[in-house]
Amino acid sequence: MLKAEGIEKRFGDQVAVAGVSFEVAPGETLGLLGPNGAGKTTTFRILNGTLDADAGSVSCDGSDDPHAGDYRRRLGCAPQSIALYEELTGAENLRFTGRLYGLGGKHLADRVAWCLEFAGLSDRAGDRVGTYSGGMQRRLNMVAALVHEPRVLLFDEPTVGVDPQSRNHLFEAVEQLRGGGCAIVYTTHYMEEAERLCDRVAIIDRGKVLDLDTVDALIERHGGAAVVRAKIAGEVSDDFPFELTDGVLQETTADPEQIVSKIFASGARVASLHVDRPDLEAVFLNLTGRSLRDA
Repeated sequence: MLKAEGIEKRFGDQVAVAGVSFEVAPGETLGLLGPNGAGKTTTFRILNGTLDADAGSVSCDGSDDPHAGDYRRRLGCAPQSIALYEELTGAENLRFTGRLYGLGGKHLADRVAWCLEFAGLSDRAGDRVGTYSGGMQRRLNMVAALVHEPRVLLFDEPTVGVDPQSRNHLFEAVEQLRGGGCAIVYTTHYMEEAERLCDRVAIIDRGKVLDLDTVDALIERHGGAAVVRAKIAGEVSDDFPFELTDGVLQETTADPEQIVSKIFASGARVASLHVDRPDLEAVFLNLTGRSLRDA
């Protein structure tokens, strides 16, 4: 439904995007993860038609011209920067956005009401957006991308700076939209968001897609080994299969279940046991490095 093929973008001598390709199917959420300056925002802007690629192509639900009206109508975009008018009410912001897409009359009124309900803001519809909390503005910013009923959605860091309740509401909204058949591109710095919401994840750095797959597949390829730590109470038999340091066992392994089975099979008394498994954060750091990035 949404496709990027070999897109490239330079700003002078700086390569921002270097041959990025991916597809997002109906009912799928694709996460874009990368450090600061990785090329996520540039990719996002090329997809929504606010920036032209130097090479490559994008298509949205059959339309391949990001400047064309039919492309824009198929796409909903919630940028990281709040795109709302603070002096207008929540309902007025949505009506204004709807009119930009050609909506009017009862259809527009119904869509505005639906969006306010979806965002949990029906009771604040007549209040100026400048009086909204940060979480409320984020929720309204999201549904402003939905007012014209697009089937392809771009969400750029939608939970930055929001309270836990608004964050959970946004999670549930994304899951509901995906369940309704929307194709979603979701950029985030939060690994737990990607693990919960995304069917597949693309790790991007220095303008390139380093890998793209399901979270489980990425962890298997790039997460590294698990670490088993156990505190053993009392003495162990001479044939205990592991080395202890001050009564503590620590083993790095690709098969933690096997280690745990051997511990209990030995008859040792286990005071505590903990298994640290690799996760998406480990994948991210292993692929992009651990040094600080300021840009």
